[in-house]
Amino acid sequence: MKSATHKPDAQSRRFLTGLLGAPIAQSAAPAMHERAAEALDLRCHYQIIEIAGAGQDELRLLLEGIRRLGFAGVNVTFPYKEAVVDLLDELSPGAALIGAVNTVVVRDGRLIGHNTDTTGFTRAIAHLVAASAHGPVALIGAGGVGKAIAFALAGLGVADLRIFDSEHSKAAKLAAQLDGHAKPSVTDSVRDALRGVVGVINGSPVGMLPSLDTPVPDDLLHAGLWVADAVYSPLWTPLLAAAKARGATVMTGRDLAIYQAADAFELFTGFAPSTTEMGIAFDAVMAKRYAASHAAENVDFIGAANSR
Repeated sequence: MKSATHKPDAQSRRFLTGLLGAPIAQSAAPAMHERAAEALDLRCHYQIIEIAGAGQDELRLLLEGIRRLGFAGVNVTFPYKEAVVDLLDELSPGAALIGAVNTVVVRDGRLIGHNTDTTGFTRAIAHLVAASAHGPVALIGAGGVGKAIAFALAGLGVADLRIFDSEHSKAAKLAAQLDGHAKPSVTDSVRDALRGVVGVINGSPVGMLPSLDTPVPDDLLHAGLWVADAVYSPLWTPLLAAAKARGATVMTGRDLAIYQAADAFELFTGFAPSTTEMGIAFDAVMAKRYAASHAAENVDFIGAANSR
């Protein structure tokens, strides 16, 4: 991905950034970006922009507001990573190749789209790919994040990529995009996708709260397989919990969340953030969420006991 980082003058140490998508109320992004800025003696406000069901006209208006209201840029998440592509002034080479954007930078009044899901996922998954000798991998989901993951895997030398999506046409389109970068195949079922692979990645929203579903039947999971999930809310998705119970090596969405955020932060501000500081912020959000969840469970348990 071509970098658009810049070094602002000494007076430009205040940044307005944000996240566009839905549902995003529980995102750890504000905490990560704001802590990273504080560690660099910068001031950053990261605004949640939760808009569900926006069509192209509404997205165009939202992006125009971002252009005019002093934003350094915004991240874009589900379900708008592909929808915003045609509404931007320019795309980085990586974003243009993938056809999905998760980071929009405002530069000289222009909206420039990038994809730090790809760069972030590359950093997060490289050790698992290398340890499994770049063997065949199954990818579940061919939407915005799935596309980014597919190109990251191709860049890491995974030639044999099995793609499954509940919308077969999306998987076929992604396979066509990957032509020349890998040897993708489209499968008709998750079971077919996982046959003979060394790893599987969930790039779909299945398992993201409030969903408690899993994209992979438990009986397909086993020791010797590595399993990664792009979802981080919850951090331990039903897929990862089942995979760990069956002896598979697992990777939560933590590293992807941190690394893609770090790359986006640098694009927004021109400053390289500390991934350690971002990780501390991420972990604090997850710990708070876990504590709140268990407190609610305890209240429910006590209430049920008292009603007996």
